[in-house]
Amino acid sequence: MKILLIGSGGREHAMAWKMAQNSTVEKIYCAPGNGGSAKENKCENVKLEKTEELIKFAKENNIALTVVGPEAPLVEGIVDEFKKSGLKIFGPGSLGAKLEGSKSFSKDFMKKYNVKTAEYAVFEDASKSLSYLKSCSYPIVIKADGLAAGKGVVICEDYTLAEETIKSFMVEDVFKGSGKKVVIEEYLEGVEASILSITDGKTIIPFVSSKDHKQIFDDNKGPNTGGMGAISPNPYCTEAVLKSFNEEILKPTLVGIQEERMDFVGIIFFGLMITKKGVYLLEYNVRLGDPETQVVLYLMKSDFVDLINAAIDKKLSDFDLKWHEGNACCVVASSKGYPKKYNTGYEISGIDDAGDKVFCAGVKLEDGVYKTSGGRVLCATAKGTTLDEAIERAYRDIEKIKFDGIYYRKDIGRAK
Repeated sequence: MKILLIGSGGREHAMAWKMAQNSTVEKIYCAPGNGGSAKENKCENVKLEKTEELIKFAKENNIALTVVGPEAPLVEGIVDEFKKSGLKIFGPGSLGAKLEGSKSFSKDFMKKYNVKTAEYAVFEDASKSLSYLKSCSYPIVIKADGLAAGKGVVICEDYTLAEETIKSFMVEDVFKGSGKKVVIEEYLEGVEASILSITDGKTIIPFVSSKDHKQIFDDNKGPNTGGMGAISPNPYCTEAVLKSFNEEILKPTLVGIQEERMDFVGIIFFGLMITKKGVYLLEYNVRLGDPETQVVLYLMKSDFVDLINAAIDKKLSDFDLKWHEGNACCVVASSKGYPKKYNTGYEISGIDDAGDKVFCAGVKLEDGVYKTSGGRVLCATAKGTTLDEAIERAYRDIEKIKFDGIYYRKDIGRAK
């Protein structure tokens, strides 16, 4: 069995590592992959990114299954194009992908199907949004409507920051079109949780819970990033929280997917806020999270390829998804200056010395040498019988890794 895996991040390296454990998998082509996937068992990087190139490659190389890692190709409709060509692919079509591709679409979907979420308003005019913000109580949340690589959400403590955010998103257009429309949302105070899940359109199976640490500095300070580390399970996801999530968020979401005829076969990721008033849905993602994937797949006992095929065959209700006991933690090492300006091309040492697993993201392999090539460079991931042990093991590994300007948070798994 040959698999084509689309993407180049730490998430995709983790997916390739997990799928390679299936005994029927002969080869995984990572398009374009990274320096970590280049050395992974059964894996080979291929320099392909355009949909038409990927379809041609899948046909010419007898690819049995294509798996899409990142959100952008899904939103652009890659699944629809592959299916038109008679190719087997895992991921939602463009309609289902709008649940992530458009914040306003997803909020309207939540409202229509009674999914518990924060109050909100949508604006396409900067002056109207500023007028509305003058009447708001603070803090308030401003979200770019479209894709913004995890950086399109700003919690505004006062009107001054809200005004700056609207100017940045809507006037200066920092997200190149994605922030021309904004969602202004009620601020919810609490603890965030990530529930990655898989659906075949008839059943949604939630994965073990996780918790992402988004902000760049310790104590959850500084600007948002794509994610600086994660733990699983999330200690705040109690039985009561998971019950509320199932009844007030998961079940009505499945009803909505069916009513809207989304033909959704893929990953659905629920970003939650656990508050004193209950559990609320912040957002949907239509792919695995990064770095949540690195801890969740590390704890997955069941075969990932078998799970994906069960979803494609619409047989998820018969799948017995199993998990390893214990906890997992991952710590992201980033380039100095990330999430703003940073330099790349620095040699990396210590990746192969890890006691557990290092998943590469912004890493390239040149003549057998690892070098930095992105903002989030890599992710040290470890398991433990307790959360404390998992955290300790992850930090033990990250401390072995060296490159110029290396930066990582010191409180992953400890910060609220």
